[in-house]
Amino acid sequence: MSHSPIPLVIDDLSHFATHLRGHWPAPPVSQSAALALIAQAAGYRNHQHLRARTAPLPDLDKQALNRVKAALAVFDDTARMTRWPLKTSVQRLCIAWFWTRLPTRNDMTEREVNAILQANEVFGDHVLLRRCLIENGLATRTPDGATYRRVGRAPDAEERAVIKALSARSLTRP
Repeated sequence: MSHSPIPLVIDDLSHFATHLRGHWPAPPVSQSAALALIAQAAGYRNHQHLRARTAPLPDLDKQALNRVKAALAVFDDTARMTRWPLKTSVQRLCIAWFWTRLPTRNDMTEREVNAILQANEVFGDHVLLRRCLIENGLATRTPDGATYRRVGRAPDAEERAVIKALSARSLTRP
């Protein structure tokens, strides 16, 4: 017998879990346990993972939302970049994700930066990513290239949307 997926949209998961708990076989489970079981049945690690993955994008205009979606499309389900986007506006959003991977207030060697970048991309050009971090003012390096440092700044709304979505995806990494 083949299984065909049946989409299920639940507007209020908490209310759904409360109702389901009333019909749960003994022993009874708590509300948080019911939410966790429902999330796990849907393929998530726990209720927090489900909430993070399904969180709506912030209110952005149509063009900004399209840029965010284009940026997210170049990352796999575990938040690793699979290809470099063509548009500069999308590249800027993608490079913000790599900026968040760098430790704050720490000097790093080129080797350390490369290791971080390579762990978050699969298309094989960490040098491009490192150069873009510098060119976009997200990191600095000494003139001899021996020491790198993340630049502290607040991401804009589009960058925050990309970072939030990719942070949720990165939770699924093995």
